[in-house]
Amino acid sequence: MEYFIQYLIVFAIGGGICVLGQILINLTKMTSAKILVTFLLLGVVLQAVGVFDVIRDFAKAGVTVPIIGFGATLTKGAMEGIKDKGLLGAFLGSIEAGAAGLAAAIFFGFIVAICSRARTKT
Repeated sequence: MEYFIQYLIVFAIGGGICVLGQILINLTKMTSAKILVTFLLLGVVLQAVGVFDVIRDFAKAGVTVPIIGFGATLTKGAMEGIKDKGLLGAFLGSIEAGAAGLAAAIFFGFIVAICSRARTKT
């Protein structure tokens, strides 16, 4: 039962983020790209002020899988890089922190592209 509750929380938080994005699309003139950048920056700000870790401990993958988690990952890597390597570490740290996720997205996107058949919309 404990796992079920945890899955329900993760689904509710992740779904809530998606619902918020859909509401922004429907009620504003924001494009999908602008909403993605807004969510990315939200993750950056939440990580920078130290709130993201508290949210992540509660929501787990519900908040880390959407783009908000990517922004927080980049920020956390940059902050750790600054501590270790100075100003250059801000760039290197964020690249190192996000490299695995980006590599996986590129790899699996390539595999899906190979396995799929392109069709034109009619």
